[in-house]
Amino acid sequence: MSGSATIQVCHVLREDRDLAEAVDPAHREQAIEECTARELTIPTGRWSSLQATRVPGGLGLLVLRGVMIRRVGISGRHGAELLGECDVLRPWQPENESLLPLTTSWWVLEPAHLAVLDDQFARLLARYPELAGRLFARAVERSRNLAINMAIVHQARVDVRLHMLLWHLAGRWGRVRSDGTVLPLRLTHTVLADLVAARRPTVTTALSELSRRGLVRSLDDRWVLYGEPPRAMLEMSSGPWRGDATAGPTARRA
Repeated sequence: MSGSATIQVCHVLREDRDLAEAVDPAHREQAIEECTARELTIPTGRWSSLQATRVPGGLGLLVLRGVMIRRVGISGRHGAELLGECDVLRPWQPENESLLPLTTSWWVLEPAHLAVLDDQFARLLARYPELAGRLFARAVERSRNLAINMAIVHQARVDVRLHMLLWHLAGRWGRVRSDGTVLPLRLTHTVLADLVAARRPTVTTALSELSRRGLVRSLDDRWVLYGEPPRAMLEMSSGPWRGDATAGPTARRA
């Protein structure tokens, strides 16, 4: 069923404190009050009402809360990208001029709250140019994450791909506890199969193997990771989800 969005107004920098911190402290409170935008709330499920969220002349949609997945398919095989807090989306923007028969779909895994950064919000960037730099840094970080995902799916063994993917996601969404690192995401075996470019039954078998080895455990609507990140994961990325203080949230200690 298609997700039906509801609309209200929000103070973008109040919702996104990382974005607010980009503004000079002398002007920060003023920026927080002035930078308002329409806020879309989208329930879980397939999100197909993209035409209604088009913002010509604007920047795009800023994810304030929630988790989404973008699936791209060619001849029945899919790749996927997991998106969430701090990401900027432009779902109406056409795909690159590919000669391949691409299909694209969006799914909301956890209820999403999106700020509509329209042309009115874009004009505020002339007053607070630091915001433009922070948003651009996030776009660059998203492309870097895709490159890491590509490196992960090139691993030969599916259990290795899954182990590395879960640790990679934990760098962004994870919570470190005394008994392990908790990844509080509802990631079904089907979603994980898209993210690691494998068949769902193969993913189920690989997860069972990781659980048997005491590396990963599924607990209610979250995953628990034990031990340290795989060495290859550490070699691919010098740190967790972001490489500096300009991109977004990182794993936190609970």
